[in-house]
Amino acid sequence: MPSKTVLVYKSLDDALLERLRARYEVRDFSDRADITQDPDFLAALPDAHGLIGASVPLGGDLLRRASNLEVVSSVSVGVDNYDLASTAERGIVLCHTPDVLTETVADTALLLILATARRGVELSNLVRRGEWTGGIGPAHYGSDVHHKRLGIVGMGRIGQAIARRGAAGFGMTVRYHNRSGHSDIDAELGAEWQPLDTLLSESDIVCSTLPLSDRTAGMFGRQAFERMGAESFFVNIGRGGVVDEAALVDALRTNTIKAAGLDVFETEPLPAESPLLALDNVVVLPHIGSATHETRAAMAELAVSNLEAVLEDRQPPAAYPLAP
Repeated sequence: MPSKTVLVYKSLDDALLERLRARYEVRDFSDRADITQDPDFLAALPDAHGLIGASVPLGGDLLRRASNLEVVSSVSVGVDNYDLASTAERGIVLCHTPDVLTETVADTALLLILATARRGVELSNLVRRGEWTGGIGPAHYGSDVHHKRLGIVGMGRIGQAIARRGAAGFGMTVRYHNRSGHSDIDAELGAEWQPLDTLLSESDIVCSTLPLSDRTAGMFGRQAFERMGAESFFVNIGRGGVVDEAALVDALRTNTIKAAGLDVFETEPLPAESPLLALDNVVVLPHIGSATHETRAAMAELAVSNLEAVLEDRQPPAAYPLAP
C-alpha cells in the first residue's frame, strides 16, 4: 500500500498518472471547476504529502489544511499563485518548471513583436471581412522590426533567448534592464544594461518578461508609457500584473505609444468587456507562451520528476529558491 498521498489538480497524461500511481496514492481533482472551493479536495488536503498542478491560487489558509504536505510541484515557471511565506515557514518545498519552456516563450515574444509591428492580426481581419479591395497603402503600413532597438525588461533565461533571436535573426540592437548585468550576453550579442528610464526612452520595442512581485506590480504605468513615446511598441509575455492596464488602454487610445502585443493580463481569462478588445492597435493572445504540445509535455514531465524527488528524499531538479 503506498505510504504517501498525492493530489493532482491539473490534467496529466495517462503515462504520467500511472507513473505516480505506481508509487503513491493518487487522488485526481483535475476535472473540478475550482479546487479551492471543492469539498472533496479540501477534505483530502490533510492526507496530502504532495500537490501537483497549476493555475490555481494556493494561499496560506488553504495550505494550512495540508498538515502533512511536503511538496507543491507547479506545472509552470511562475510562482505568483503560491503563498511563498507560508511554504517557506512550513518547510514545504515549492518546485516549478524553468528551462523547458524558455525557447517556446521566446518564440511567442517574437510572434507578438512581429504581429504588433506589422499589424498582422488587424490586416488579416481586414481580409477576412472582405475589405481588401485594392493595393495596400500608407494607411495600412506597418513598421520594420529588423535593425530596431529592442529593450528587454527582465534578462533571465527567457529574456536572453529573446535577445539572441532579436540580435542574430533581425540585426536588432539589444539593451536590457535587470537587477544585474550579464557580461556573457553583453560579449555575445553586443547587448548593454541600461537604467529603466533610459531603456524606455531609447527603445523602439520594449518587451517585458518580468515575474509578478511586490517590486514589479504595476511597473508599467502612465509614466513608463509616456517615456516610451508615440512610435514605440510594448510587448508583455511575463505576467499581466506588472502592467497598469487602465494606463495602457489610455496610452493606446491617445497614441502615447504606437501599439502593444500581450499574452498576459491583470485578469485571466481576459473579460469580454475589456477595453483592450475594442482597440485595433493591440494584439491579444490567450496566455499561450508555453502552449505547444512538446513544451507542455516537458513541463509536466519535469513537474512529476520534481514531486517524486522530494517525496523520496532526493534533490528535485527544479526547486524554487525560497527565502529562509
